[in-house]
Amino acid sequence: MALYSEKVMDHFLHPRNVGVIEDANAIGEVGNAKCGDIMKMYLKIKDDIVEDVKFETFGCGSAIASSSMATEMIKGKPLSEVRNLTNKAVTEALDGLPAHKIHCSVLAEEAIHSALEDYERRQNASDN
Repeated sequence: MALYSEKVMDHFLHPRNVGVIEDANAIGEVGNAKCGDIMKMYLKIKDDIVEDVKFETFGCGSAIASSSMATEMIKGKPLSEVRNLTNKAVTEALDGLPAHKIHCSVLAEEAIHSALEDYERRQNASDN
């Protein structure tokens, strides 16, 4: 059996939504000191819908594939769905990750949740 699924290889070799959103209204950044992976997610949210999402990831192929798949899973979705995204869902969407690479999908989940927390902070600040 191959170490990585075809979907993991596809999202690693042809990642979707790579880059920066200059006018993002939600930014999340997380890292894993043990493996050195760093993920940054940029979201453009309007009317509680993720209109656009981009990422920058410094890390291994599994980290890049997890970032790419996670962005595909939340693009165009309402925040109520985005809040429920789990690393398990990202891993399943990639048709699995090796056990020692599951932390990459955890980082993708954490980066999105970090961006959502940033969005909430910004919303609360603008309400004051």
